[in-house]
Amino acid sequence: MAPRKVLQPQSDDQAPIPQSCDTMVAPPTATRHGQMLFAKNSDRPWDECQPLELHPRREHAAGTGAGTQFVDVPQVATTYRHVGSRPWWCWGYEHGFNEHQVAIGNEALPSRLEEAGQARLVGMEILRLGLERGRTAAQAVEVMTALIAQFGQGKFANQAGVRTYDNGYIIADPTEAFVLETAGHDWAVKRADRPLGISNVYSLETDYQSLSPQAATRARQQGWADTAEPFNFAAAFAKGPRDTGSGAQRRHRSCAVLDARYGSIGVDTMINLLRDHGGADHPAQDFHTRLESGGICVHFNQQVDGNSGGGNTAASLVADLCADGTRLPVYWCSFYSPCLAPFFPVFIETELPPILAQGGEHAQDQPDSPWWKFHQLNILARQGGPETIALVQQHWAHMQQQWMSTAYDMATQGKGLLDAGENRRAGELLTDYVNANVASMLGALDELHQTLGQQLGAARS
Repeated sequence: MAPRKVLQPQSDDQAPIPQSCDTMVAPPTATRHGQMLFAKNSDRPWDECQPLELHPRREHAAGTGAGTQFVDVPQVATTYRHVGSRPWWCWGYEHGFNEHQVAIGNEALPSRLEEAGQARLVGMEILRLGLERGRTAAQAVEVMTALIAQFGQGKFANQAGVRTYDNGYIIADPTEAFVLETAGHDWAVKRADRPLGISNVYSLETDYQSLSPQAATRARQQGWADTAEPFNFAAAFAKGPRDTGSGAQRRHRSCAVLDARYGSIGVDTMINLLRDHGGADHPAQDFHTRLESGGICVHFNQQVDGNSGGGNTAASLVADLCADGTRLPVYWCSFYSPCLAPFFPVFIETELPPILAQGGEHAQDQPDSPWWKFHQLNILARQGGPETIALVQQHWAHMQQQWMSTAYDMATQGKGLLDAGENRRAGELLTDYVNANVASMLGALDELHQTLGQQLGAARS
């Protein structure tokens, strides 16, 4: 079995991958409808394409490899049907969900550990392996922690130019959710009994439910922890302060907003939070949709001379899971900046439009890629200024409202057909619905491109 060879298109002298992802979860006791809600913003370099793709359930022959890039992970007999959002160069995912309603998102964590000389798993690969092998959130955690213990993750030297880091995750299913944070081969796990968010800062101190066997010993051998019990995982492994900086501020914002809305959190709450540019000082106030520096919705630095850089939210997900069997789970997906794009509904039972998976290193290579088109829309909207940004947001608001009013009827109808054994009819119904919505979205996207392009051209003339 040979590890998969995929190159990350960045050299060591380029700016590091922005560490600004955010993942949130609200358990059923905290939500308006009594169902689990999961949300994730994936923040990556501003021009790193991140398409959306579906992989069916597959049976595998013994002796094959899983597909990971740097280490050789043996494949399992069955991998589950799943949808993942991945940087174009990577086998793993920033976030995704599977046929068993397991949803996972990850964050980069700055740890004290030095760069390792031996190959390890990339954090996004661990996420994908959790989706492929986990029937429940708890089982996915078991899969992921076993892989971390065996193969390791975090910073390691490699010839491919792939930037690596330690990772944090939220893993959720309809009935329970967990936070998993890592440091090399070590990890800590906490059950999420209240709504919370994680970001690019260690958060599991002594309130974990399980801990890797050697975590405390390794930290104490390095002089990062004393012998006091219980062992503080975050304090031992975190590099730098955990109460200041962008990651701490964004985590404070997401936790404060969710806590202030306990018992009334809905899909709209999660979408608005992923679009938010506000701070944590007044969490009960309305969400901030103005494009300002900071906030959970991250924007790149657009300069007058056309040179841009930094990070941007590359893709987003809100998973509305269902524990009572009354409907199918609904997954709301978005490309690029969520404050300038709609969240369109997806079902794991459908065949996704193939165009959603289009997208490579350069826009000109796949000009029809939805991700690259939303990337360009962001540039046009910001060049046009506040009025143009408001126009784009209003344009998507009507379409979003229509989907909100129809998606759950589709989820109920689809579940009824599946329960009646009419799998083919259910698949056709849901696939036609998703295809129609994506076609409408892309048509509207092309219209916006044309309108904004004409407006900007007229303004320059």
